[in-house]
Amino acid sequence: MSVPALALDQEAGRIYARLMAHAAGEGNDAVLACIYASWCTGGGAMPDWLGLAPDAFHAMLDFHFPGYDPGRVPNPGRRVPPDRLDEIAELRQLMLRDRAGATPSELWMADIAAAGCMASDHLWQDLGLWSRPDLTALMRRNFPGLAARNLKDMKWKRFLYKQLCAAEGIYTCRSPSCEVCTDYRACFGPEE
Repeated sequence: MSVPALALDQEAGRIYARLMAHAAGEGNDAVLACIYASWCTGGGAMPDWLGLAPDAFHAMLDFHFPGYDPGRVPNPGRRVPPDRLDEIAELRQLMLRDRAGATPSELWMADIAAAGCMASDHLWQDLGLWSRPDLTALMRRNFPGLAARNLKDMKWKRFLYKQLCAAEGIYTCRSPSCEVCTDYRACFGPEE
């Protein structure tokens, strides 16, 4: 897990450390601690309950960080847009078709990642992760088949939507291949 940048992130780092002191030893502990810590300190763009139902949110915390008392949960008043619930459901299903199948954590990660797709920045930033490699590791661990299809390391949000379009037989790209497309850098360029 990458280290957060500077001062906002010092508080996020403290929350992260407290969570990790309770970590259950599951594969998603560190990435969820990062997302949660960023969310608590105003980082990222995640909606209330990280896009989960309140009972699923608490089950996720109990599963990954047993004994951790979150105190007052800092819901920022960001709601999942009701007019995008179908889109969220499609993104969730896309990810779950290729889930690793190891833990219930993959269900929560699909919900959280789908909710993160509703914001307007890079997915790793919207989730409140501290680097893009953290998102790539999340995708590989939870949805290995889907991650394996991202052969050229396309930006994750663009890749997920491209997969949805392809599943529906919709091909909006006009170039014969990504390599000759004038928007190549928008899909594959650096995200920092």
